[in-house]
Amino acid sequence: MSQHDWDSDVVTEKKTRLKKPRLFKVIFHNDNYTTMEFVVEVLERVFRKSPAESAQIMLRVHNHGHGVAGTYPREVAETKVETTIAMARREGHPLMVTMEPE
Repeated sequence: MSQHDWDSDVVTEKKTRLKKPRLFKVIFHNDNYTTMEFVVEVLERVFRKSPAESAQIMLRVHNHGHGVAGTYPREVAETKVETTIAMARREGHPLMVTMEPE
């Protein structure tokens, strides 16, 4: 039987640290043509906001020129921006929605 010197073997474990994904704010911008009702509808349907929260965000957009609809990982934010703009264009609204890093 052969002997093996296990004491001389060193096992190192390499730890991989995962970074949390960078988050992006989805921002609605005010215009003089998109209806408040449409903005509330989009916030409820696309962003899953309650009617009260949707109204609050819509009023912030209306009164301050812009408002944050939510903060999401990049891919989710991109999808929500694209979906919102597509809905707005189908309804004839020039609604502008952008995203920016948090």
